[in-house]
Amino acid sequence: MNSRDELANTLDLLREERQADLEQYKQKVMLLPLSRKTREGKSWYPVRLVRHYIGTGERLIIEVERTQHMNQPHVFQSGKVVNVFCNARNTPGKEHEGGVINYVRDNTMVITLNSDDLPDWIDDPLLGVDVMFDEMSYREMEFAVKEVIKAEKSRVAELREILLGYQLPAGSSDVTVTGDQHPETRLNTSQRNALTNILSSADVAIVHGPPGTGKTTTLVQAIRETVHLERQVLVTAPSNAAVDLLVEKLSDTGLNVIRIGHPARVTEQTLSKTLDARIANHHDYRELRTMRKRMEQLRDTAFKYKRNYGYEERMQRKLLLQEAKALKADADVLEFYIINDLLQNSEVIACTLVGASHPTLRGKRYKTVFIDEAGQALEPACWIPILRAERVVFAGDHHQLPPTIKSFEAGRAGLSKTLFEKCIQRHPHTAVMLQTQYRMHESIMRFSANYFYDGKLEAHESVVRALLDEDEQPVEFIDTAGCGFTETQDPETLSRYNEEEALFLIRQVENLVKKLSTDEWNFSIGIITPYSAQVDHLIKLAEQSEPLSSLSSFITINTVDAFQGQERDIIAISLVRSNEKGEVGFLGDIRRMNVAMTRAKKKLIMVGDSATLGSHPFYLELLEHMQENGFYKSAYELM
Repeated sequence: MNSRDELANTLDLLREERQADLEQYKQKVMLLPLSRKTREGKSWYPVRLVRHYIGTGERLIIEVERTQHMNQPHVFQSGKVVNVFCNARNTPGKEHEGGVINYVRDNTMVITLNSDDLPDWIDDPLLGVDVMFDEMSYREMEFAVKEVIKAEKSRVAELREILLGYQLPAGSSDVTVTGDQHPETRLNTSQRNALTNILSSADVAIVHGPPGTGKTTTLVQAIRETVHLERQVLVTAPSNAAVDLLVEKLSDTGLNVIRIGHPARVTEQTLSKTLDARIANHHDYRELRTMRKRMEQLRDTAFKYKRNYGYEERMQRKLLLQEAKALKADADVLEFYIINDLLQNSEVIACTLVGASHPTLRGKRYKTVFIDEAGQALEPACWIPILRAERVVFAGDHHQLPPTIKSFEAGRAGLSKTLFEKCIQRHPHTAVMLQTQYRMHESIMRFSANYFYDGKLEAHESVVRALLDEDEQPVEFIDTAGCGFTETQDPETLSRYNEEEALFLIRQVENLVKKLSTDEWNFSIGIITPYSAQVDHLIKLAEQSEPLSSLSSFITINTVDAFQGQERDIIAISLVRSNEKGEVGFLGDIRRMNVAMTRAKKKLIMVGDSATLGSHPFYLELLEHMQENGFYKSAYELM
């Protein structure tokens, strides 16, 4: 197989993934009656318009609120594409309008509409909001892969051969680190090695950052040094959250950063860095706004003429529309100038992988593209920014969560293997692993360090012996084998839950809270499980618990996937699986467990059934590690 064949296969798998995603959307949203969609939180209906206003970048924003089904769980979240619709039968013309969610709080949703005008039916009492299928991402990924396949005698063609392992990268050049380090940034030895590797690589460099090793710190310093050498870089990541974190950190160091992307998809902290906000603050923006206002006035006046008017009225209307058209052309030229002025004077262009296809970046090239969280990025998405680059810097960890894939078949056939993973396997010498972690007690880190990172990970002296309390063990594995805590499958979502195990785990957290109770509680707690159905049970139990409900602001309960990139003083994990067949299901993706265990800073509690888990070699090794180090307990001892 050559590189083109490999990419053609990836393209087929992407189409398979899109089809699976679309089918799931149809089954879960499109084909359901409105009453059921509303009941299951896939639609808000009915809603009423609370207010509308013009937001960042002259975009039309509406705020709606639920008038029924209050506080019901739902699937809506910031950044999702939605359809605002009117269900009144007598509504003429278009009865729906697309938009993007800014944020959702309780029963209120704020949406940026795609149109410039409010629909006539927006005040109708039969208003609703549906979640939509995101077609655009698939279209951009497919286009990028096709471009890479057909590339010949170009830098894109060279990078294709190198990144997929069909050609060796060029040797490293000698570089001098400027030492222009931000006062808060003091890099350790492996971080400095990673920085040197990035600055000296001609084609590709990889920062392999295990949990808590300061990957973001290293990356920010590398971007600063690269800007010093190249004046401007493109910085990307698969998710808006990851991009926003980098934008925040880079801005704090004084770099001029522009965030490309929909204002509804960015955090409040980075809103001022978006292209829309920067256009609104440009010194020529007032002139642009005046031109647009005059254009709208001319169009409004022109369309006030009725259909049955004479020659003079017709000519007057024609002249007004011509003048409006000329003004629009002038306004477009001025906006083009403002955007180019902003982009040329920025040091960092930041966006998601798919966001790198934004029209304002069309035709632009960058010496270096940085791809953060590359271990979670679909390969086709990575090619979008690479099309604009001379060289690539990946940062991530292929031993943590992989990309989310809807098609099991496509994932198994190779779509779940990222470009980061292919590159680190085919060109291991291009990667530097960060080896000092600043998050966990040594005992919490040890199993992951040995199993996933060849024992090369070390705990920094600031955390190596950090405990909640001098009498408190850092790690506990509580075995529920033989307790009769049996898992159940939710018939609708097919997710698993284990009610007895959930209750047992909540009791353990309660006991720990009582033991540590002081006048002022200052420990953060994360309660994690791989299954969303178990999350629901744990949340209910925590709300009913007197000691835990009083500490609700310190406690987060969620899935493992939602916890990637986060940390808590105390982490309690419910493993759920307990069955006679010894089936572990998607716990078999051991990277998920690596993420779960490495969120804890000072205390890790794991609750699971060794009789079920022991059928998998990873969990068997984990159980042996717990027994050897005195961290193993039977649930019988504690019941």
